[in-house]
Amino acid sequence: MYIEKFQYHRLTRESVNGRRLYATPDGNKLPSVTTILDATRPAEKTKALEDWRRFVGHEKAKKITTEAANRGTRMHSYLEEFIKKGQLPDRSRNPFSWASYEMAKTVIDQGLCHVTEYWGVEVPLYFPKIYAGTTDCVGLHKGKESIIDFKQTNKPKKESWIDDYKLQLVAYALAHNEVYGTNIKKGVILMCVKPDVNDAFEFTSNPVYQEFAIDGAEFGHWEQQWWLRLEQFYQQ
Repeated sequence: MYIEKFQYHRLTRESVNGRRLYATPDGNKLPSVTTILDATRPAEKTKALEDWRRFVGHEKAKKITTEAANRGTRMHSYLEEFIKKGQLPDRSRNPFSWASYEMAKTVIDQGLCHVTEYWGVEVPLYFPKIYAGTTDCVGLHKGKESIIDFKQTNKPKKESWIDDYKLQLVAYALAHNEVYGTNIKKGVILMCVKPDVNDAFEFTSNPVYQEFAIDGAEFGHWEQQWWLRLEQFYQQ
């Protein structure tokens, strides 16, 4: 059920010196959550990313990341339409969108079935004077008010690989609580692994669903980590 429980503030985006900033209602221009995480990424993760780019080749790496981004954007669009209208549209004739469509169906069937209320999708949020960003969804997941993010991936993820995703959830929850007076202390990642497709656009494997949630004491742990990353960002 889609319920407009809050009147979410509109935020405008702009890029300054390669950083995404959000103009907020209080007149400030704040860095995005992803900008903060990118700027404070641990050295070993930066090195691992560069090593991968060198291993596969920079051109191929760019192609892989571009295709993944496009696939993820389409999947998000399908999920947003489902949440707002209660159903998916018919699959289009564009074969390049078919994987995203099947992934969205998988997330709906195995993940969104546990969401009983949607309060907003593509929700702009900000923590006054500190940061801003956009979360995929806010609502009730298994009876608890939650920040819900949709992720696509080229291969299954180990939980140890998704620290930044957890930090995003906490960041958006804290911003929502600060501005809208909620007490969100749960975040959920609904993730789908892309299916394999041959040259004839036939699926040779099915999408694989993964779900990761932070709640209770674990949420408190990642909240502390987020404040440390923020401190690091502003001391640079």
